Amino acid sequence: MPAVRPSRVRRNAELGLLLFAMALVAAYGATVEATMLGEVTADFWVPAAILTTVFVSIHVAIRFLAPQADPVLLPAVALLNGLGVGFLRRLDLAEVPVAEGAELTTFAGTGGRQLAWTLAAVVGAIVLLAVVRDHRVVSRYAYTLGLAGIVLVMIPAVLPPSMSEINGAKLWIIVGGFTIQPGEFAKLALLSFFAYYLVRKREVLSLASRRFLGIDFPRGRDLGPVLVVWLVSLLVLVFEKDLGTSLLYFGMFVVTLYIATERVSWLIIGLGLFFGGAVSAYYLGKQLGGPFANFVVRADTWLDPFADPFAKGFQLSQSLLGLGTGGLFGAGPGGGQPTKIPEVHNDFIFAGMGEEIGLFGLTALLTLYLLIVVRGLRIGLAVRDSFGKLVAGGLAFTLGLQVFVIIGGVTKLIPLTGQTTPFLSAGGSSLMANWLLVAVLLRISDAANQTAGGPPVRPAGAVGPPVQLHAANTEVIRP
Repeated sequence: MPAVRPSRVRRNAELGLLLFAMALVAAYGATVEATMLGEVTADFWVPAAILTTVFVSIHVAIRFLAPQADPVLLPAVALLNGLGVGFLRRLDLAEVPVAEGAELTTFAGTGGRQLAWTLAAVVGAIVLLAVVRDHRVVSRYAYTLGLAGIVLVMIPAVLPPSMSEINGAKLWIIVGGFTIQPGEFAKLALLSFFAYYLVRKREVLSLASRRFLGIDFPRGRDLGPVLVVWLVSLLVLVFEKDLGTSLLYFGMFVVTLYIATERVSWLIIGLGLFFGGAVSAYYLGKQLGGPFANFVVRADTWLDPFADPFAKGFQLSQSLLGLGTGGLFGAGPGGGQPTKIPEVHNDFIFAGMGEEIGLFGLTALLTLYLLIVVRGLRIGLAVRDSFGKLVAGGLAFTLGLQVFVIIGGVTKLIPLTGQTTPFLSAGGSSLMANWLLVAVLLRISDAANQTAGGPPVRPAGAVGPPVQLHAANTEVIRP
C-alpha cells in the first residue's frame, strides 16, 4: 500500500490547481468579451471571482470535513463548471445588441441562473460532507433509498405531458415556471441500493452454471435481479420516451454487478438484453406507434439526419455542421454561431463549444471528464470496504456513461437522448445531482486514505455482518 501524503500537502495541491482553473475561466470570459464586444469590460472578472469564492469555500470545507480526500476531483469539476457558466454567458451576450452587451449584469440570463445554481449545488455538497461522515452508514437506508429512487424515476411517467414533457421526453416535473428532473437524483439513490444489494448477494451471483466460449455464465435462477432492472429500463424507454435515461440506469446496474462479481458474462448478458430491448422497441414503434413512436423518430433521425434537415433532423444536422465548422482549432471563444443550434444551452452545449474551441479544445474537455472518472475508479480500488468500492466505482462509471450518452448523441454515434452534459449544460437538477456525486466520491476518498494503514472499521449501526479481509488486504468480503 503506497504511503498516504499528509492532508496539508493534498489540500495545498488542490488549492493551487483550483486557482489555476479559475484563471483559465477568467481568461475565457475576457476572450469572449473581446471577440463579441470589441473590448474587455471592467467587470469581466466578476463571474470568475464569484466562482473562485464559491469553490474556495468548498475547498476550505474539505480541509475540515475530508482532509485526506482526492486533491484532483474538485479542481477538475470546478474548471468544467466554470467554463459552462462562461459559455452560457457567451450565449446571453449573443441575445442582446452589441451596444448593450457591456451592460449585461452578472446574474442575468441563463449564465446568471447557472451561476446561482452553482452556489446552491456547492452548498448542497458541503452539507452532504458535513452530514455523512462515514459512507458506510448509508447502507442502513439502502431499501429506503431504493424505493425513493424508483418513485423519482416513475413520477414523470405518470404525470400528464403538460407537467412532464419537454422536446418529446417525459423526464421533468413542471410546476409553473419551476422545472426539476428527478431522475438526476434517482441515480444516486438507486446506486446506493444496488451497491448494498450486491454486497449481500454477490457470492450467489458469482456462481457459474455452464461455460460457453471460455466464459462462465451464471445460473438461470440468478438472472432475476437483472431481468427486473431490464424491465424497469424498458418501461423508462417506453413511458418516458428517452433512450439515454434507460441506458444510464441499466448500464449502472450491470457494471456495478460486474464490479461485484468480476464476471464478464454479466456484461455480455446486459448488453444483449439492452440492445435486444431497444431493437424490439424500434420495430414495435414502426408497427404499432403509440408510446414507441418517439423512439422511432429519434432512431430514424440518427440514421439519416439530413433526410429532413429542416424539420426532424434540424437539431442534429446543425450540431454536425457546427462541429465541422470548428475544425481543429475552432473559431475562438465568442467567434462562432452556436445559437443556430436548438437547445445549445442544454443538450447540445458540447457542439456549441466545439464550434469555438475546435477538436483540440473538445479533446481537453473530454480529458477532464476522463480524469474525473479515472480518479473515481482509483478511489473505488483504494477503499477497503465492499460497499464503498461498489458505490465509488458505480458513480465514476455512471458519470462516464452519461458523458458518452450525450456526446454520442450530439456527434451521431448513437440516437439523441435527453441527458445533460455534466457540469456544462444549463440546469439546476443536473448540476446539483452531479455535485452531490462528487461529494460522495470525496467522502469515500477521505475514508480510503485514512484507513490505508490499518484494517477497516465497521461503523456502529451499519447494516450487515462483520467484514473479513483476504490475505492481500486489498478486498473486503462478507461471509
